[in-house]
Amino acid sequence: MDHREHLLASLNRGPNPPEVVHTRVLPERDAVAAPWPEWAHPEVVDAFRALGVPEPYRHQAQAADAAHRAQAAAWEEVQAARAAGRSVRTSSTRHVILATGTASGKSMAYQLPALDAIVRGALDPGVGLHSREATVLYLSPTKALAADQLSSLRALGIPSLRAETYDGDTELGQRAWIRDHANLVLCNPDMLHAGVLPNHPRWARFLRRLRYVIVDESHGYRGVFGAHVSMIMRRLRRVCALHGAAPVFVGASATSADPGASFARLLGAERDRVSAFETDDSPHGAVTVLLWEPLLEDHVRWDGLAAGGRGGPSDRATPGSADPRTGDPAVPRTHDPADPWAHDPAEPRHAGPVEPRRAGPPAPDPAAPPVPTGVGPNGAGNGPGENGAPRRRSALSEAAEMLTDLVAERVRTIAFIKSRRGAETMAAQAQSYLHDVAPEVADRVCAYRSGYLPEERRELERQVRSGEMLGVASTPALELGIDVAGLDAVLVAGWPGTRASFYQQIGRAGRAGQDSLAVFVASDDPLDTYLVHHPGDVFDRSVEATVFDPQNPYVLAPHLCSAAAERPLRPEELGLFGPAAPGVLEGLERDGYLRRRPTGWFWTHPESAAELVDIRGGGGHRLQIIDGETGGIIGTMESGQAHSQAHPGAIYVHQGANWHVEELDEEGRAVVVTAAEPAYYTQARDITEVTMLEVEDTRDWGPVTLHRGLVRVRTQVVSFQRKEVASNRVIDEEPLELPAQELVTRAAWWTIPPTVMTRHGVVEPDFPGALHAAEHAAIGLLPLVATCDRWDIGGLSTALHVDTELPTIFVYDGYPGGAGFAERGFDVARAWLEATLAAIRACECEAGCPSCVQSPKCGNKNNPLSKDGAIRLLTGLLETADADREGDGRSGRFGK
Repeated sequence: MDHREHLLASLNRGPNPPEVVHTRVLPERDAVAAPWPEWAHPEVVDAFRALGVPEPYRHQAQAADAAHRAQAAAWEEVQAARAAGRSVRTSSTRHVILATGTASGKSMAYQLPALDAIVRGALDPGVGLHSREATVLYLSPTKALAADQLSSLRALGIPSLRAETYDGDTELGQRAWIRDHANLVLCNPDMLHAGVLPNHPRWARFLRRLRYVIVDESHGYRGVFGAHVSMIMRRLRRVCALHGAAPVFVGASATSADPGASFARLLGAERDRVSAFETDDSPHGAVTVLLWEPLLEDHVRWDGLAAGGRGGPSDRATPGSADPRTGDPAVPRTHDPADPWAHDPAEPRHAGPVEPRRAGPPAPDPAAPPVPTGVGPNGAGNGPGENGAPRRRSALSEAAEMLTDLVAERVRTIAFIKSRRGAETMAAQAQSYLHDVAPEVADRVCAYRSGYLPEERRELERQVRSGEMLGVASTPALELGIDVAGLDAVLVAGWPGTRASFYQQIGRAGRAGQDSLAVFVASDDPLDTYLVHHPGDVFDRSVEATVFDPQNPYVLAPHLCSAAAERPLRPEELGLFGPAAPGVLEGLERDGYLRRRPTGWFWTHPESAAELVDIRGGGGHRLQIIDGETGGIIGTMESGQAHSQAHPGAIYVHQGANWHVEELDEEGRAVVVTAAEPAYYTQARDITEVTMLEVEDTRDWGPVTLHRGLVRVRTQVVSFQRKEVASNRVIDEEPLELPAQELVTRAAWWTIPPTVMTRHGVVEPDFPGALHAAEHAAIGLLPLVATCDRWDIGGLSTALHVDTELPTIFVYDGYPGGAGFAERGFDVARAWLEATLAAIRACECEAGCPSCVQSPKCGNKNNPLSKDGAIRLLTGLLETADADREGDGRSGRFGK
């Protein structure tokens, strides 16, 4: 049995599992090498050779050479400006972006020129204005990635390299030494924004010598987070120029559409100033990718056991019963007490607000686990699920069992899931199963997510790297470029949001050159359903463009204040911040945030301007989670999550342990908890309303009108339910008195005359259900055409909206001022609705289910819903859009 066959056999699902919808083998790729660049200092080259790198791959050498040449040209301009006594300009500096696959060696491509500059500067430092000493700033979205980079840099053993991390975990006593002595600082955008730029005079030595700024995982800077980071990059370029430096920015990215344009927008540079390298010349073993759709739960209960499968969470194994495959005692299964699909603001790729919901009665919390259902015609099921809808088996449980089987066979595996609670639950389930089937490795599975204390995080990273942990259930925190060689399998539980992220995740395995296995386990979600049945949209299409809007006034305004606090803004500098800057400055001056003087705009307040900015887009700040009995800090949480996950009475999960929330102190930024072992979990419920504020653009689809503009979304958590873990039965519901939260954001919306609906067979009593089902499915499919997650967006539908006086469907960004997602949907609206209609039609259910028109965050408890009405409605909308075929800005099937 070869390695690939061994990996497939380790899943223990038989030769032809019915869950496998499609199999694709990504072929092995051979390496293309290139000589070391002639300019590379021998000390640096020898250091890489000593680590087993005989020569670089071609794409590494090309990108490194472009960065070196750009830095040499920039240094000449800096020297000329200093000699002439004039200001340094950064507008002419060239920059580089390397956008290749996971494990393609992007790190060496930027380390080579950066270390060459440091070594040469140390050997020939010069003096005063003619100092040739060089410094480098490395930026990553996560602390874990920075720590991994630091380890790899120190492993090179270069004597003149003084590399240190500078982030929130850095001890105060070390910070001054780093500012004064380090020549390579590893930082993140948060610390750059709050700790470096406001204190740039203290960083003068470092900034004046700055030659390179490395922007790692730059594809992850999207949405509101990407807009904030874009402003931070512009502020950094401005501050560098103030100190007489013009560093070259070198981006490292996963594959993305037009990475050069995205990186230029991130930096605020002209497109022709960025050189992009996208050809991957690194080797990689073949990857067998399975697209896996869990069976409907009653199929799992009866058919799955007969086929030799593990069975699902509704096949309650009783003590003493046997596993039909082995005769071993069966492991009791329960439903998941966590929602693996919940948007998680603490993770780097999906930082965002409290989950937006529909208007209507109190809504179920997104942590709703699946409920058992009956089987209807064609296996669709019409049993006692929510509103009689069928349910597929939870992707979390499916992935947990795969993780169990793979680890039991000593296959090193990483399983990705979106939420922190999902990662904790998956690891706990796998550990529980392993205690029964392979107890000797039960302790070699762990969870990894943000929110851990620094010492916990570092130890977990060490254990994963060393192989002590055979299996890890992780949020996207480990998706990024942490060097974990030797993994054999990757499980992706639920679509990660973008093709770029999907390929990043499955690329974690096979880095040592061996064949590997990747399984995408579809969640009960319209997008996941669509993708497993349309594999060409996973494997045969280019990856998405990175979507973010740096001109969002909610983003731009506080950064202009921060820039003015760093040094008064001069009129000639406004071009760096984009065309919206003058108008936003007028508002800031009018509201008293800035004061205009003949030389520019001044920040005149005693408090820190940087504290106005929440760059992760969570709409607030971090709360400390405190053990009420010991006073110890067990973790942190974004304030945007607090109302839904840390309200009084909530059950909070941390590293597999349950905690009961005793108090939510938002003013004191604390959540007080006590240890608990409840037999229930909790679900928050809320209500939402949408009000139109401004129409910014419209498009006529015959009698239907598509709009884009500004809206106000009002959300209030009003109660929570306690539900039994084993049965999901509602124990009770308790009201909450929490303040409403308002969000001014951007939306796309359709206004639909009733005649369009009736002409296509939707009778008036079915208007609400048809609109509601279409809205849910459209929200689920927007991530196919925009780099977002369904938890980044919200929606509302109504048969008669008070502002439009017509049947209306809204889809809005869940971030102040918008994130560009709804605008992207407006631009490619026809393609978006085509995919939405295809997803509903492809689903095998009769009346609607979570795989097509149900939503995990619906404020109306998924009622009313009309799947047939949604099909008729969307068909009608697309017919009216025929005349607008060329008007949605598309190029290709799903847009630019």
